[in-house]
Amino acid sequence: MTTKTRALGRRSLLLTPLVGAGLMLGTGTALAAGPTLRSGARGGDVQRLQQRLLDLKYWHSGADGKFGASTVQAVYALQKAAGLGTDGVVGPKTWAALDRGVQPARRITSGTGIEVSVGRNLLIATVDGAIAYILNTSTASGQRYKSRGTWKTARTPGGDFRVYRRVRGWETGELGRMYRPAYFNGGYAIHGSGSIPPYGASHGCARVSTGAMDMIYGSGVVDNGDRVLVY
Repeated sequence: MTTKTRALGRRSLLLTPLVGAGLMLGTGTALAAGPTLRSGARGGDVQRLQQRLLDLKYWHSGADGKFGASTVQAVYALQKAAGLGTDGVVGPKTWAALDRGVQPARRITSGTGIEVSVGRNLLIATVDGAIAYILNTSTASGQRYKSRGTWKTARTPGGDFRVYRRVRGWETGELGRMYRPAYFNGGYAIHGSGSIPPYGASHGCARVSTGAMDMIYGSGVVDNGDRVLVY
């Protein structure tokens, strides 16, 4: 058991995959397709969807049978990994992706760290070589914006970084508010936000939901010095 695993403690038990990581996972039992589900739906089919998402490490707040914002974020992430349109609606193709056990390809396959795929707008956390959680993220929009009197283009810098500063609550900067930012390169951070569309919309940071940011901090994967791979 590594030092990082010991540091994660009981919370790591919730994040350790039930199955091995890979692009598609054999489940042994077919997952029967359910009805088309979307935000606002309730009931047993929603709960079954939510549990399957959790089993595959698409994090959301829990299998409570209520298709809320957190579940929408998890569906976005699954749809991106499966190469589907990201509408947040669970139809036949999304049910089929769940049945196949689709998980995204990743670059960190040993050790512990977070990777941010800018092209797919996906965030994947790996703990001791296994996928811990997968999140929808919103990286740079590529649009022009003005900062301190200078026009700039929104971009998310690629590279292999380390977390160097964390903030425990909300922080307000020139470009807006960030929840619990974990800075990895200058002013660029992984942070919580109230707006996380399934496409790039930020000035360069990697946005996730505020609930996901609480989970990330609790998981111990964004401690100072931890790896953040952006590509």
